[in-house]
Amino acid sequence: MDIRADVLLIVLGAALVTVVPRVVPLVLLARIDLPRWLKVWLGYVPVAVLGALLAGELFLAGGRLVPLSSNAALAAILPAIAVAARYRSIIGAVAAGVAAMAVLRALAG
Repeated sequence: MDIRADVLLIVLGAALVTVVPRVVPLVLLARIDLPRWLKVWLGYVPVAVLGALLAGELFLAGGRLVPLSSNAALAAILPAIAVAARYRSIIGAVAAGVAAMAVLRALAG
């Protein structure tokens, strides 16, 4: 199997633009003693980003607001949230959400 130079450069470039934005801040911030309030504030960033991504998926379809009465994704997330809150398991929450969505789609037929 031959490796084409242009494909190799694309893969290496993609790896570079994926790794650099993650590694550089980590290396720089490891050497700086951040104030406590900033550390607390930064702790909320992943939750806020996940919430924003999830809200778009739950409430919008094709750029339009999905009515709550016909929103299967919103109904399927409830068991996932319950499992996540009770067991603190990402895999369990994902499994519960997927199973709930499968059941809802089977019932909708």
